[in-house]
Amino acid sequence: MDLLKGLDMSGKGDLEISIVFPAYNEADKLERAVTETINYVKSVSRSFEIIIAEDGSTDGTDKLAEELSRKIENVRHLHSDVRLGRGRALNRAFSMARGRILIYMDVDLSTDLEFLKPLIDSIRKEGFDLATGSRMLPQSVAERSLHRKLLSKIYNFLVRALLKSPIRDHQCGFKAFRRESFLTLMPKVKANHWFWDTEVLVLASRMGFKIKEIPVVWRRRSGTKVSLRRDVLDMGIQVLKLWFRLTFRE
Repeated sequence: MDLLKGLDMSGKGDLEISIVFPAYNEADKLERAVTETINYVKSVSRSFEIIIAEDGSTDGTDKLAEELSRKIENVRHLHSDVRLGRGRALNRAFSMARGRILIYMDVDLSTDLEFLKPLIDSIRKEGFDLATGSRMLPQSVAERSLHRKLLSKIYNFLVRALLKSPIRDHQCGFKAFRRESFLTLMPKVKANHWFWDTEVLVLASRMGFKIKEIPVVWRRRSGTKVSLRRDVLDMGIQVLKLWFRLTFRE
């Protein structure tokens, strides 16, 4: 299925900011995320939209997202009947977004909203192509279990060593892109699910994009959908596949 067929890839951008929430079975968190984000972003920009990239949910997230889009003028709901995966859902939403600055955040708002302004200003005022929250910088505060901290350090070390990435934290769900830069990058990204974040950063760095890591305060608000056994193993395999592709095919 070609998700990009028929979509607007012109890069027009008639709003300043598009914020995307990838949402799979997030009925208990979605309304709070949307309302709190709108209340905050109004202080940052007058020209914005919120896109709920609802990804084949089975818990009523689709109905709630549709209700929010009807009640709130600048909220849009993109529904998929089947599960696309985080990466493809984000690509689809960004392709249909109208903002000159494209942002995505996790629905649980684990990254404090006060860091949204520096994320936006990195693109709007400082000229970066891509900005990403980082839990690995000395100024950052990240409340995670020792087990997850260790796994994250091992994973990011592996990405930095094998893929020659300068980035410290590849998986923080808090990123902003200059629209034109993302549309240039997107066709090269192959990952469909969790590895999307890492591949985007690695490829952007190799393409010479200006990337800024921003220290954040990050607190895990709820149970993660990442399976330590299945998804962590899969992401390790994806690192090796990307290394092979970049080393021998490109």
